[in-house]
Amino acid sequence: MKKTMVWICTGILAASAITYTGLFKNDSAQQQAEPLSTQQKVQAAQPSQPTFSSGAVDFGSYGQDVYELQSRLKLLGFFGGKVDSHFGSSTLKAVKGFQKEFGIRPDGVVGAKTKLKLVNATPNWKPTETPMHRNNQGSAQGQTADNNDKADQNDETMGSANTMGLSENDLKIMANAVYGESRGEPFEGQVAVAAVILNRVKSPSFPNSPSGVIFQPGAFTAVADGQIWLTPNETAQKAVRQALNGWDPSGGCLYYFNPKTATSKWIWSRPQVKTIGEHIFCM
Repeated sequence: MKKTMVWICTGILAASAITYTGLFKNDSAQQQAEPLSTQQKVQAAQPSQPTFSSGAVDFGSYGQDVYELQSRLKLLGFFGGKVDSHFGSSTLKAVKGFQKEFGIRPDGVVGAKTKLKLVNATPNWKPTETPMHRNNQGSAQGQTADNNDKADQNDETMGSANTMGLSENDLKIMANAVYGESRGEPFEGQVAVAAVILNRVKSPSFPNSPSGVIFQPGAFTAVADGQIWLTPNETAQKAVRQALNGWDPSGGCLYYFNPKTATSKWIWSRPQVKTIGEHIFCM
């Protein structure tokens, strides 16, 4: 009888030990699993979409950063225009409104501080509209005389984006100005001249129409010497349509000049961006 009781007690102790060990192991496994689960949650919370590059963008900029800027501002209700990847006057107004609302100096320049505020304010942002710049960027970066023929073949589709709502007369006078100012220049240079006219139209510092910009006193040599009234060729007309479609080889410039013929000392004081053909383009 005593032996039986001893075996029973021994069995109970062994069972208790096994149960305790199992519970301890399960508890340890749960403790080890929790950090992994938390890590997985953190990884899942990381943004899956690309965000802004490190460079600042401002009026006249074009590309991926402007696309993201416009769509984030639109998500917040600051921007009501079309997400077209072009930093124009409506985007400038939206940026300043956002900066003012979020305690940033409203200078319209989207630098690191403004970008950080935008990203933090729109954690759920995802690109939802087709980035227009992706269709134009290849042309903007690599179009030279060697691929002008290809651009000519695609002209009907490339020239259809008159998003500014300009009239036929606007387009004609722009072609006249491009021809009078830059015939003989590379095609890229002629597009850049057309883009400068459009950049001025969009800028609050200039008249808000192509005619107003072109005929502003002292603005264009072609107006002063009468070459504005020469009949433009097809290349000048195509250059205008390319600029309307978003190609800005000037990089957002508002001025250009020929260093061989320029007589104004003031124009040399402007920040120079690039040289295309015989023209220096500047801000």
